[in-house]
Amino acid sequence: MRTIWGRRNSFNVQKVLWLADELGLTYEHVAAGGSFGGLDTDEFRARNPHQRVPVLQDDDVVLWESHAILRYLAARYGSGTIWSPDPGVESRSDRWVEWSSTTLLPAFTRLFWGFFRTPEQERNQAAIDKALAETTRAYAMLDEQLSLQPYVAGDHLTLADIAAGTPLYRWYNLDIARPDMPHVDAWYRRLQTRSAYQTNVMVSFEELRGRSAF
Repeated sequence: MRTIWGRRNSFNVQKVLWLADELGLTYEHVAAGGSFGGLDTDEFRARNPHQRVPVLQDDDVVLWESHAILRYLAARYGSGTIWSPDPGVESRSDRWVEWSSTTLLPAFTRLFWGFFRTPEQERNQAAIDKALAETTRAYAMLDEQLSLQPYVAGDHLTLADIAAGTPLYRWYNLDIARPDMPHVDAWYRRLQTRSAYQTNVMVSFEELRGRSAF
């Protein structure tokens, strides 16, 4: 029995759903968090004491934190395809997963919350401008990396693409100024051709506009 908890308009949940579908896994998706609630029950706290999504239960294995879940699923079900059993080869992807955690996603999250999730009358424009500049610098680094190959860590999809590629749909659909980044643009077009990306990432986030409660 495999279950994934989380709301579909959370990009941390989207990463996990995207990978599960790329791997062709069967699972039950339970909507939780945000307007769905359910995170403060004793049952959910037993799975994740931090009361956040996503959460994965795979038989008797329970995991939380999106990138930990990605690594588990890829290592267990995607070895030789999306995951390399060679630590040296896998490190080419893993360093970009970590970079996404420490650089890209914090900057983009500040931008998304400051610009989209904060009510317009409460926005801090200076903070938004700073977050936009930081996110732009991060994507400029990816643009340089993607000038070398079609995917972040090489010639095929890896966890690096899932970690860094999930925010792209929002990045391209926010009413913000984006500089020309031809290699990121081409990468985004490649991701858009994948049915798992279309289903799990290209999801309306309009419900989150002006909502800072969750």
